[in-house]
Amino acid sequence: MKNQLSTKIAVIGGGPAALLTLKHILKKNFHPQTIYVFERNERFGAGMPYGKLGSLEEHVANVSANELPELVYPFEEYLKRNPSLIFKDFCDSKKLNPHQVIPRLLLGNYLEDQFNQYIKLAKKEGIKVIAKTDTLVTDIEKLNDKEDLFKITTEQGETFFADKVILCTGHVWNKTHEEKTKGWFDSPYPPSKFTGVTNYSVAIRGTSLTAIDAVKTLARLNGKFTETENGNIEFILNKGSENFRIHLFSTGGFLPALRFHSEDDAYSSDWTMSLDEIYEYKEKNGGFVDLDYVFEINFKLPLKQKDPEFYNHIKDLNLEEFAEKMLGLREKYDSFDLFKAEYKEAEESIKKRKSITWKEKLAGFSYAMNYPAKHFSAEDMLRLKSVLMPLISVIIASLPQSSYREIMALHDAGLIDLIQVDKESVVKPHENSGCIYHYTNENNDERNEYYEIFIDAIGQQQMNLNDLPFEGLKNQNVTSSAFLSFKNDDIGKELLEEKTENVVKGYNNNYYLKVPGLGINDYFQSLNIYNETVDNLFIMAVPFIGGLNPDYSGLDFCDTAAEKISEILSKNNLSNSESDQNIDDLQKNIV
Repeated sequence: MKNQLSTKIAVIGGGPAALLTLKHILKKNFHPQTIYVFERNERFGAGMPYGKLGSLEEHVANVSANELPELVYPFEEYLKRNPSLIFKDFCDSKKLNPHQVIPRLLLGNYLEDQFNQYIKLAKKEGIKVIAKTDTLVTDIEKLNDKEDLFKITTEQGETFFADKVILCTGHVWNKTHEEKTKGWFDSPYPPSKFTGVTNYSVAIRGTSLTAIDAVKTLARLNGKFTETENGNIEFILNKGSENFRIHLFSTGGFLPALRFHSEDDAYSSDWTMSLDEIYEYKEKNGGFVDLDYVFEINFKLPLKQKDPEFYNHIKDLNLEEFAEKMLGLREKYDSFDLFKAEYKEAEESIKKRKSITWKEKLAGFSYAMNYPAKHFSAEDMLRLKSVLMPLISVIIASLPQSSYREIMALHDAGLIDLIQVDKESVVKPHENSGCIYHYTNENNDERNEYYEIFIDAIGQQQMNLNDLPFEGLKNQNVTSSAFLSFKNDDIGKELLEEKTENVVKGYNNNYYLKVPGLGINDYFQSLNIYNETVDNLFIMAVPFIGGLNPDYSGLDFCDTAAEKISEILSKNNLSNSESDQNIDDLQKNIV
């Protein structure tokens, strides 16, 4: 048994982030006395994306078995023990293709199983685990008279005390007009809410994987996909759905890029700047990490090593020029023609087991920049969001080939269109039902179109301090909004005078950019309103950390974040019997 500590850790949320947190806590050379896990839904491990709240049978993950983080035992072993009765490609573990994407519901079953395995391992190590499903945490308060204690209150009125809290609350899909306006949906989740025939055109805002989820569900309510003799997929409308159409609306006008063969690991900490490297660079460069430097070492140099020919084409381009060049190439083609061309390229990549190197290295850069991003200047963050992220968001989508074939079957049947709109386009609820879409199209024509059904599918929106559901943490100022400093105050002053959104002047007369989400440090510890580290409060809820972690989604990100959290827990958690006694006394008083 490893060193037992008198620490009580509360994990708020029981999805994939909590699963990976358990994994890394158990891997370290310390063990807390107690781990609480509070999950508001009925299952551990699956979270929203991999359970019924985010998926139906048609929805697939953009990850394969060989790309999953290491857990108690691999996905193949899980299938051996639990052959799927629903998904035919996963009924025999001996025939598993490790490169095949996994149905999300099946992946959720695996993650749930692994969560339970980690609970068993924790108990075997002598850790008391209190894991509660169907338990919504309604508030968290830091006890002022007990410096290292948090009071946790549940919807059932129960109260718990812990000296470490890790927020893993997962996705948030706020409702603005849904349930108030018939035919308006603020997200496609849960997909089970779509039940009827839609014998008319449906408006979907966005072309991300979230939008593809909506397309797959609506298509099956109005027809069926069938495989032809030559192996192609075609879509046949049901009787009564003759007028069914899908209109995708996008400001960029791009469909997501497809999965291809990757020669690198799914992700690696070797891709990132270490904290020592970050602080050494900051010391020599005015207190910031420069985006151009990260672009050079985490994109251009790896690209030079793997694909010198492509590198020679872009070696003299700066970040803006590179993004303009690559997006410009995409803009030359019709969206669906480009979609077809990229599918052929991806299929060739998979067939020959040869990567599309520049895309692979751009995905690697996107992962790597999460860690120095907290040390970017406000100027560089604005550049990143406006210049490079539009390209990255398309490339790293990694749409599975099976989803491509369904989209193209709908397109070949004349049932789906992509409409590029201006950035000033707006969607408003109609007084009776549905929406009016006000936009200017690529031909500069102003349009006002009525739709009986509108689905907002632009993906997870980043949450801010006011959205945090724990009033105690906000009232006690142990959480704060996230800010980045301007390297050049003259630029900050100019942008403020131009009334640029989220540019503010500080009490010290410096200028800052308010970015989405909460303030956190390199170990995901919360920052209070004085920008001081709150040692025992960790923020790993993805909607609340996107401002300082530009590529903040996926199991790979959660795995790395959980490792960093457990690293600092291991370093900082010395046995404190007095703190433990305080918690036990408070708990007994409540009981």
